[in-house]
Amino acid sequence: MKILVTGGAGFVGSHVAEYYTRRGDEVTVLDNLLRWEVFKGNLGNPQYNWNYLKKYQNVKLMKGDIRNPEDLKKAAKGSDAIIHTAAQVAVTTSMKDPKLDFEVNAFGTLNVLEAARLNDSAVVYCSTNKVYGENVNTIPVAEEEKRYRFADEKYKKGIPEDFSIDRAWHTPYGCSKLAGDLYVQDYAHGYGLKTGVFRMSCIYGERQFGVEDQGWIAWFTIATMLGKPITIYGDGKQVRDVLYIADLVEVFDAFLKSYLKQGVFNIGGGPDNTLSLLELLDLLERLCGKKPTISFADWRPADQKVYISDISRAGEKLGWKPKVSPEEGVRKLVNWISDNLNLFNSI
Repeated sequence: MKILVTGGAGFVGSHVAEYYTRRGDEVTVLDNLLRWEVFKGNLGNPQYNWNYLKKYQNVKLMKGDIRNPEDLKKAAKGSDAIIHTAAQVAVTTSMKDPKLDFEVNAFGTLNVLEAARLNDSAVVYCSTNKVYGENVNTIPVAEEEKRYRFADEKYKKGIPEDFSIDRAWHTPYGCSKLAGDLYVQDYAHGYGLKTGVFRMSCIYGERQFGVEDQGWIAWFTIATMLGKPITIYGDGKQVRDVLYIADLVEVFDAFLKSYLKQGVFNIGGGPDNTLSLLELLDLLERLCGKKPTISFADWRPADQKVYISDISRAGEKLGWKPKVSPEEGVRKLVNWISDNLNLFNSI
């Protein structure tokens, strides 16, 4: 297969590119290498994943921007599938610069779809649980010592794909990602493209340069190991289902191999793989032998007290389920950071 990975120098994109390269496919990576500029902070080596992929002979690295249709047209030529991981990824950034957020997440996705239409390429779209907005917070929750949980038995498996996206605050980020989500679905119906929408919960793993605004598992781990202070927005009892990166890549591939022409999937660790912020800190203390300095601040806009994906559709339609537990996955992340502390010395 010939695969185009947008945002291939990012965390998810680089793992996708590596997976298909190792399998022997021809992979093109398109990235503008601007994530560090958007976050306006030092996140380590800004081209680490880009340079990491250079060791593979069947990867073609192209510097370009999904906001530029010509860049996509060139990169996508002859592609069998486009795995679209490029995005503006932070809620806080979207609040500060909604125009940039829309240009990247909505307009950029439209450009990806047009490039796919020209090549009759399949499309995998990285959507987000934020498409459901604050509607998730209408579900009653029960408070426990270190976490919240859904109090309504209807959601014991998590949030299903038919959960309402309407009449809720999403933040610009949730709106722009939802716009892309709907467009991807529509291009399957209107133009016959094979498209898979994956509404992702919290993905984590090696080569993730998490920051306070995005990638909380990686950020908490980096900060703990470097002795940096951590700010918890809210009370730390908020819960997410978490998914190790290799499990995410496998579900993308399962969709591309499937006979499905179109699908929408909530993707995360599901109810068996969840962590609260406080629980992650306890886990890191066990794994690292360190306890970070913690402070608390107000809740962030449209934050969800509990979000757990109902992943049963992916199990039924794609024969997929997570393999890596949170403890095993976080241990892998800790080991990678420990082996690469030089990347984070300037943080």
